[in-house]
Amino acid sequence: MDACTLGDLLDVVGGPVRLHTAPHGLTVPVTEALLHDAHTPLPNAPGALLLAVGVRASAAAPLARAAARAGMSGLVVRGPDGPLAEAEAAGVALLSVDEDAAWHHVHLLLASAIGAVPSGLGSGAALGDLFALADAVAAAVGGATAIEDPRQRILAYSTVPGQSVDEDRRQGILGLQVPTSSENSEQYRVLFAAGGPVRLPALGTGADLLPRLAVAVRAGGETLGSLWVVDDGNLAPDAEAALAQGASTAAMLLLRARAAQELARHQNGDLLRRLLDGTADPAAAAHRLGLGIGPDGGPAPVRVAAFVLGPAVSAADVEQTALRLLDLVRLQCEARYGRHACVLADGVVYALLPAVGERGGSRHKQLVEDVVRRAGQALRVPVRAGLGEVVPGLAEVTASRDDADLVLRVLGPELPVASVEEVRPRVTLLRLTEVLAESRELSAGAWRTVLAYDAEHGTDYARTLVCWLDAGCDMAGAARLLAVHPNTCRYRLRQARQQLGIDLDDPDERLVLWLQLRALAGLRGTPTASS
Repeated sequence: MDACTLGDLLDVVGGPVRLHTAPHGLTVPVTEALLHDAHTPLPNAPGALLLAVGVRASAAAPLARAAARAGMSGLVVRGPDGPLAEAEAAGVALLSVDEDAAWHHVHLLLASAIGAVPSGLGSGAALGDLFALADAVAAAVGGATAIEDPRQRILAYSTVPGQSVDEDRRQGILGLQVPTSSENSEQYRVLFAAGGPVRLPALGTGADLLPRLAVAVRAGGETLGSLWVVDDGNLAPDAEAALAQGASTAAMLLLRARAAQELARHQNGDLLRRLLDGTADPAAAAHRLGLGIGPDGGPAPVRVAAFVLGPAVSAADVEQTALRLLDLVRLQCEARYGRHACVLADGVVYALLPAVGERGGSRHKQLVEDVVRRAGQALRVPVRAGLGEVVPGLAEVTASRDDADLVLRVLGPELPVASVEEVRPRVTLLRLTEVLAESRELSAGAWRTVLAYDAEHGTDYARTLVCWLDAGCDMAGAARLLAVHPNTCRYRLRQARQQLGIDLDDPDERLVLWLQLRALAGLRGTPTASS
């Protein structure tokens, strides 16, 4: 594989990482991303990017010079006020990320983009994947090995012939989950509190149950999982050292896997952003997002779901809470659809929902209702969600996004979730209101005369007209809406005809007058307690 260059890296990661200077250009090779450790001498690492963990951007000048002496390609700081002049003088690139960016997220993003190959037990097979690593550890340590995540789910296990196993091992592999018990929980507490490999006794009283040698898998202080080896009394003399080395390699493999997932999410989110803006190629995007082919052999149908925080969120918390909402939406969508695209844009979280086989939108509605409910519980703020119309393919996805945006605008506490089909009259009237207001010709008419007359003479002709038109020109119905006698309603309409010259017998004039009073004046035929 060709070496990654600084330009390649920036093309892949995009906006989260900003370049301030590149004294040797964008073709300089980038080999890996390293986290700075103030307690460890800087290694000689040609081509590396050094992440200035624990160092303020304004105080990173010595680190830039040290990175140059170590042959590194660049320095990454948090915030915009990095040592620009010093980096240029030292000949290292200076990059920055947002001040609130988590260093481990930045490291994952950069490491995946660079495509760094981790080093491990000295065997190429150990680098292939976690199952190959489990086999390599089992061979080096001398016992059957399992690799787990922090939730005690078994990610990989060894298959070296002739090694002893017990019932706990068999049951765990069958369910890919360690059985839950108080004794197990205590062993994990001991394991994760230890600084290296620990020997743990067999659990239970079964004749075939065996003790374990185990070690936590960590990176940068974060626990990523654990390695467990069945100890039948025949482990290698250097079993603990070999297991610790295996944990180091497992950490790098797990980081790479998580980094690849994080990068894919970032790239899919950026792709969705461009799709929603209409600037991405739909055919290429469909392939990238794994949408497949629709039932008619053409593009697969999709729809856009939009989520927004309610007005109760304080301005200071909006950005952070919106990011948490993005994570929650992404988690729920990935649980249902696997590979998925979500993005936060202009304060709104958008999700692209595949619609093949979707009948009536019930599954999509259930999904967004579930997300809104969970978000309200987890974030402790109200969340609203709108579903756009199902469109035939990604070429029309902007239309579904426009629908979803309109739905969000007509939602409220009494209706926090809706599809565009459910609120079509509301969104249509909303769009008509905007169109009417933007055009002088469409906003002119008798409605202005009626309002002006009411304001000058203290009459209530405008509301009377709206209630009468809302009631289908039924006098008794209009009187009920106005809470007046039908004769009062009849008198007002007669006066409106005579005083204002309105021809209520003309259906076109009635339609235009009703629409303008409803849309532009905001009047509705709702009952009142007085006339």
